[in-house]
Amino acid sequence: MSTPPPVPAGRTDEPPAPAVQAFRLIIALAQELRTLMDQRLQPSGLTTQQAAVLTVIEMAGSPPGMTQVARALGMSHQNVKQLAVALERKGFLEIVPDEQDARSKRLQTTKQHKKFWAKRNAQDHACVEQWLSGLDETETATFVRLLAKATASARAARAL
Repeated sequence: MSTPPPVPAGRTDEPPAPAVQAFRLIIALAQELRTLMDQRLQPSGLTTQQAAVLTVIEMAGSPPGMTQVARALGMSHQNVKQLAVALERKGFLEIVPDEQDARSKRLQTTKQHKKFWAKRNAQDHACVEQWLSGLDETETATFVRLLAKATASARAARAL
């Protein structure tokens, strides 16, 4: 009597749980969107990751530290530093000493950054709308609400 071949770990004949399916689709969607945005930004010499760093800095209100940006993006401090140095070299941000602790660095955007995005935001936003045009307004609103809820849940898990 022969034994059946072993089933690889984690593989069953059952479809994955809905949470696993959602996770896989989110990763696939994120990669597609990042590729599309990288292609749009490529002529300007920026990447989607660099744009994300600039977005976090803008949203912070006052110039954030590298650790704060790293935490917001789920990146290492070292990765944010590399991105910040490249953005500083391109004129999009300044790395300045913290007023309370000169060893700590803060990130602030430049006038060049503001002018650059002012020229292209409308077109970039239109492209993003086109990329997600498979959803109607109601579906998009629901999608945003659900993604925000999932993001909060994932961040809470990271904090454990």
